[in-house]
Amino acid sequence: MASIHFLIAVTIVAAVVAPTLAKEFMVGDEKGWTNNFDYQAWAAGKEFHVGDKLIFKYPQGVHNVYKVDGTAFQLCEPPATIEPLTTGNDVITLSTPGRKWYLCGVGSHCVSGNQKLAITVLPQVGMGTLAPATAPTTPTSAASGIVPSRYFGLIVTAFGVIRMIKF
Repeated sequence: MASIHFLIAVTIVAAVVAPTLAKEFMVGDEKGWTNNFDYQAWAAGKEFHVGDKLIFKYPQGVHNVYKVDGTAFQLCEPPATIEPLTTGNDVITLSTPGRKWYLCGVGSHCVSGNQKLAITVLPQVGMGTLAPATAPTTPTSAASGIVPSRYFGLIVTAFGVIRMIKF
C-alpha cells in the first residue's frame, strides 16, 4: 500500500515541479525592448535556466529580435538567412544551456550598443539538479514575472507528499 502512495506522490511532484521552477523574464522589465537601455546591466545578477522564457515587448514595426551567434552579436549583423521575430510580444523559451545572444536588426539600434542582450543559460533546475545558493530575489516590478522564491511550489508539493506518505 505504501508503494502506491509513493508512486502517486512521485507523479504529483513530477507534474508540479517543472512548471513551478520555470521563470518568465520580461526583457528590460517595464521599459521593454527599446533604445537607450543597458540590457547587460539588466541581465546582471539574474540566473537564466533551461525552461525559462524571455519576453521581448516593443511596439510592432519599431523593433525586432534576432537570435544570433556570438560573432553576429559582436558585429551587430544578423545573418540574412535568419528571420527576425516581429510581433512586439515575442516569447523565447530557453531550451538549451550555454551562451545566448539577441539583438535588434532595425537601423543602428544594435550598433549604437543599446539593443543587444547576451546571457548564459544554466541547466534546468529540478529534482536532480539544484541551483547555486543565492540571496532571494525580489521582483523589480510586477511586469518582470520573477517570483520571490523559485522553490515555493516545490516546498508546497513536498509538504503534501510527506502528509500523503504518513497516511
